[in-house]
Amino acid sequence: MPDRAPKHTPIDPGPLAAFCRTVTQDRRFRHAVTGLIVLAALAVGLETYPAITERVGPALDRMDRVIIALFTLEIVLRIGAYGRTPWRFFRDPWNLFDFVIVALCLMPADSQSAAALRLVRVVRALRLLTAIPQLQLIIGALLRSLSSIGYIGLLLFLLFYIYAVIGTALFAGNDPANFGSLHQAALSLFRTITLEDWTDLMYSQIHGTDVYPSQVEPGIGPHPQAMPIGAVLYFGSFVLIGTMIVLNLFIGVVINSLTEAQRQQAADALREAGQQADLEGQLADIQHELSRLTDRLSELRQRLE
Repeated sequence: MPDRAPKHTPIDPGPLAAFCRTVTQDRRFRHAVTGLIVLAALAVGLETYPAITERVGPALDRMDRVIIALFTLEIVLRIGAYGRTPWRFFRDPWNLFDFVIVALCLMPADSQSAAALRLVRVVRALRLLTAIPQLQLIIGALLRSLSSIGYIGLLLFLLFYIYAVIGTALFAGNDPANFGSLHQAALSLFRTITLEDWTDLMYSQIHGTDVYPSQVEPGIGPHPQAMPIGAVLYFGSFVLIGTMIVLNLFIGVVINSLTEAQRQQAADALREAGQQADLEGQLADIQHELSRLTDRLSELRQRLE
């Protein structure tokens, strides 16, 4: 678990804060926390099997209490690393996220809230997002791309609406089960854009439901009509625009945001390295000056003698 405390500027000169920083910044500590999160997730998964619960249920409960105690100790150590300014721990959203999850696990639960307690235990698996920096980078990229994704979603909504109206006008008599109303047509278009058996929808319109009945009742419309050219143009254009273009825009936006996040991370790392180099240079200058003053004091002492 990466420690959010500054690594170069000490937060508190006290020995307790220094000990907490040393522990939380240790690679073995972070790996242990990651393994603990995975173990907690596996324990929740095992509880979903009644046979396993009947055999080792009490052992799982004891292990869960130990896991909660270790999670609490981890949060205490990370807060203790901030010394006399513990509120700085909560300025980082990831720290706050971890704290809320652990706090929910500490809430008392009775038999009536057992289901809610199980949900809280499942949420503990989300702490892997804070335990693995690469996952934090991906989440940050997704949040960065929300505004662009919103506009693409609006474009996709317009595409669905226009094609749903056209599909209702063209195919309602032939296939009322899939295109009898606006919402049915929209659902059929959603099935089409996911490429899940969309060819059956197209063939029903190409050959007519009297020849190729729909899979949904009523399978044959009140006015079966074969529309080979219209159906091919309708479904072909929708698949081309919706699946090949619009959905790929989502991927492009996310990849672009991920690239920007990686560049920002690299720039921050370079800036931090530059600051560290400046501090090391200043320290070297101070040491050189102290050495020169020491030599000067030695010369003066010799003269006085």
